[in-house]
Amino acid sequence: MLFHKVLAIETSCDDTSLAIVRDNGWVDAVVSANQDLQHRDFGGVVPEIASRNHTINLLPLLKVCLEKASVNWDDIDGIAVTSRPGLMGSLIVGLVTAKTLALSQEKPFLGVNHLEAHLLAPFLRDEKYQPPEQFEYPYIALAISGGHTHLYRVEGLGRYVVLGQTMDDAAGEAYDKFAKMMGLGFPGGIKVDHFAKQGDVTAHSFPRPLMNEDNFNFSFSGLKTAALRKLEKMSDEEKERERENLCASYQEAIVDVLLSRLDKAVDRFQLPRAVLTGGVSANSRLRARGMEWAQKKGVELVVPPIRYCTDNAAMVGYVGIQRLNRGEVSDHRLAPSPRVAPDDFIYEQL
Repeated sequence: MLFHKVLAIETSCDDTSLAIVRDNGWVDAVVSANQDLQHRDFGGVVPEIASRNHTINLLPLLKVCLEKASVNWDDIDGIAVTSRPGLMGSLIVGLVTAKTLALSQEKPFLGVNHLEAHLLAPFLRDEKYQPPEQFEYPYIALAISGGHTHLYRVEGLGRYVVLGQTMDDAAGEAYDKFAKMMGLGFPGGIKVDHFAKQGDVTAHSFPRPLMNEDNFNFSFSGLKTAALRKLEKMSDEEKERERENLCASYQEAIVDVLLSRLDKAVDRFQLPRAVLTGGVSANSRLRARGMEWAQKKGVELVVPPIRYCTDNAAMVGYVGIQRLNRGEVSDHRLAPSPRVAPDDFIYEQL
């Protein structure tokens, strides 16, 4: 059986998202609901609140998604759903919903790795975005979010070599914790990006952990600690006066580290294609400097539009339909997992 169109569900964290995706990556519809307001008072995502809101959002969004794509269940060949990694409560809501729909509509379903979905997001397409015509495997991918910061060599569907990963905090977490120190509010990364646009990136000195080490790993805990110590020495008036400069300088340190690793991997493996993906790739400074780097380097850099960088069901649908067309189908005993499966990625000793 060939799969031409799938329904996809993404609930790995606090964004509820559904999409209808075709086998060529075309997105007929994607609808999402975030929970920023529900988590704002807590300064971060509360797992119990996230899972509760998924149960409220999922079925109404499903109705909207089907209507937006102008399809009914006869048009849908299968269902793809994020099953790992993520918050367990959130994953359970999405996976149980997918299983229930699969049983009631007599459709096959497949559990998808959320990180794999980010890696293949560049292949999505719609009326406003298409990947470059010649873009193909293999490529270097930097996947950055609130929970993950990994560098991969993407060799093809199902073949992802982990080159490096964070040793402590993820880049998105480093953004959020700095925003919390500064009292900027939640979600923190967006706030830092906003204020940094008016700041001087050279106004304050922050460390670039591991940037000169001969590996592809990341570390942001030292940067976070350096920022905390700096802020502890400043009065509230100083922090307010220097808000934009502090955000710009701190952000620049993160961007320097991320792009240095991407640059090093492109050189090591002599690959002229690269990808920035994941929620942090929505950062305006990273996108701008990434494009500047690619132009100077002669590298074809693909950065999906923001709607496909943040957590979304379209990327889950693309991975799902590609794997379904390889004959993969999940058993209804499939359980969610907060971690990746042992055979999801290849770990090379570099």
